[in-house]
Amino acid sequence: MLLIEELKVKVGDKEILQNVNMEIPDGETHILFGPNGSGKTSLMMTIMGFSGYEVTHGKITFKGEDITYMPIHERSRLGIGVSFQRPPTINGLKTGSLVKICDRSGTADVKKLAERLEFTDFLDRDVNHNFSGGEIKRSELLQLSAQKPDLILLDEPESGVDMESIMLVGDTINSLLNRGVKYLKGRTHKQADEAGHKSALVITHTGHILDFITADKGQVLYDGVLCCSRNAREILKWIREYGYQECVRCTI
Repeated sequence: MLLIEELKVKVGDKEILQNVNMEIPDGETHILFGPNGSGKTSLMMTIMGFSGYEVTHGKITFKGEDITYMPIHERSRLGIGVSFQRPPTINGLKTGSLVKICDRSGTADVKKLAERLEFTDFLDRDVNHNFSGGEIKRSELLQLSAQKPDLILLDEPESGVDMESIMLVGDTINSLLNRGVKYLKGRTHKQADEAGHKSALVITHTGHILDFITADKGQVLYDGVLCCSRNAREILKWIREYGYQECVRCTI
């Protein structure tokens, strides 16, 4: 689904990513851990193609196509979706209208999708205007539900979310990825397999989201260097016990 090879990225005159290599197979969810300022969000923004993140070396391939220098809108049309940690407020644009814009197929039932996220009362409100942390996350996930991307980039999905909302966020992410017991309820495993699993890169600092979603692999990004690739829960246990500083040993 996603292949990153020897990626180097700079912002202005500062190199922020160094020789990043990453592979996310079709149907897998990968967790990207790292302390604040380690380059996690910068990697996500680079994958999505945002300006200001200059690729100086390496290659990004999505579904077999080189997207290293492709514009954002083309990456979105190919099937990459993103949920930001702190998306902007957009005054004058109703949330329901934005969700319709995100609908690639033009067939999404916006009201039904909003009902699943307990979000129908927000469709006529300006995007993120006076939204709480949990409401912002649900708005982002509603947009992704309409877009139906093949690769989902989630930046700190548990950030600023209370316990009740994070359970809903986790269930929605599992539904987006066609995974999870709750999602499978009422469907056979064969039907779920035929629907196809999506891929995801989930960025987290605390790791709390792992209590609510299933991950196939974890990696740590420390000071722009990718290291420590293994089971996500093993990495989280190690980080909680020793802290991120211990990850430096893997980069030497």
